[in-house]
Amino acid sequence: MKYIEFGIGNTWLVRTEIEQPDGTEVEAQGIVRPIIFRSLYLRVWIGRTVWIADSQEGFKRGSKAARRFKIILGIRSEL
Repeated sequence: MKYIEFGIGNTWLVRTEIEQPDGTEVEAQGIVRPIIFRSLYLRVWIGRTVWIADSQEGFKRGSKAARRFKIILGIRSEL
């Protein structure tokens, strides 16, 4: 999967995160093409709680070990 994200709280204002088949992740500044659209999502991370509204998977709430503040609009894409 490839995640193209726009917002505050990440390393860059616009970034692409690529999940490799072995589970590792690679982060790149800007948009890495091609974009094969799968879903649109909004992620809000306040403290240790993360809320995700995804156009394909619906609404999810989770918790993380790290404390952060992020507001991200993203596109989930195929590699």
